[in-house]
Amino acid sequence: MNYPPNRRNFLIASGLTALASTRVLGANDTLRIGVIGAGGRMNDLLNAADRAGNYPYQIVAVSDVYGPRRDAVKERSKGLATTHADFREVLDQQLDAVFIGSPDHWHVPMAVGALAAGKDVYLEKPVTHTVEEGAALINAVRSSKRILQCGMQQRSWSHFRDAVDLIQGGSIGRVPQVRTYWWQNYQPGSNFKPVDTQALDWKQWLGNAPTQPFAEEKFYRWRWFWNFGGGAMTDLCTHWIDVVHWAMKSDTPRQVHMLGDKYIFEQWDCPDTVQAAFRYPGFDVVYEGMMASSIDDGGLEFRGTEGTLKLNRSGFSVHREGVSAKDNPVVKADSFRDGTITHMQNFFDCVKSRKEPNAPVETGVAAARAGQIANLAYQRTGQISWPPKS
Repeated sequence: MNYPPNRRNFLIASGLTALASTRVLGANDTLRIGVIGAGGRMNDLLNAADRAGNYPYQIVAVSDVYGPRRDAVKERSKGLATTHADFREVLDQQLDAVFIGSPDHWHVPMAVGALAAGKDVYLEKPVTHTVEEGAALINAVRSSKRILQCGMQQRSWSHFRDAVDLIQGGSIGRVPQVRTYWWQNYQPGSNFKPVDTQALDWKQWLGNAPTQPFAEEKFYRWRWFWNFGGGAMTDLCTHWIDVVHWAMKSDTPRQVHMLGDKYIFEQWDCPDTVQAAFRYPGFDVVYEGMMASSIDDGGLEFRGTEGTLKLNRSGFSVHREGVSAKDNPVVKADSFRDGTITHMQNFFDCVKSRKEPNAPVETGVAAARAGQIANLAYQRTGQISWPPKS
């Protein structure tokens, strides 16, 4: 991506970072927030920030390449936020932190720019678009000493934390296999709201992607085109594989197999129906999903020698081996609160305390990398060893 030369770009290119104009924040100080990428997920993040409790914040500036989205956030800020088509103009404002909710191919350029400008960052998942970007993002975070929270909200979700404690504590014995799944239904029809192309900077939206004509399908469903996203493996699977990495204390698969097909949405680049198998040292993980069926939604099953722990965003249950059905489950927990709220609380806490967030950069990079390796397997022969021999 070619940016015009300036001090910040020089610092990024040289691996250095700008000195932050950090103010010491008190418990009740209002955080100054910049919004970068103002689509649907950003609306969810701002809703979570609103519900995060005793964490006053003010949206100071918003950037999006689509005018109506900028205007919506400005209205949300009660007219106080400045609006910008270029995200770099947001980084020039006096901010404590930025939320980044852009398409995947913009995540690393925006995050690295924000860190170099001395801002803390809440970065939506997947935090990288390619395997190669991982090292650059980690270096930018660690050299800047800024806070970066990856949008892996399960890490702050209370029942996920309890489930991981049970697994790591040996409650279900040795775990040689984890099953993960996520089904969603993108039918019937798109119901896209018509885009006012006069209010859209399509060239900037494309960024470093190849030049191509505007298409509503790409604008709204960018996750399913290789130039901008990585399909189910870097969207849905990323959340679950992160929970596996966390619970099993292992974050790099040695071998990945993937089957994928475009049975329903032939206009996409990415497959709409996938089955993937990941081999880690001492255990295997399988993932399956398709985008034209939503029955059972998404979840994980940790299959242990002494029991199975079934986990999703509604709660978890533990089923012991050799125990009659009437006595199962022996442990059960339900969740009634979106973990994104607690995750945002944790981010705000860390902005003020300067402590490590619940989802540090390395965890986000590892979760994205697993899905990216699976996509590489799909694009090659259906299997890949990691690291590749050539």
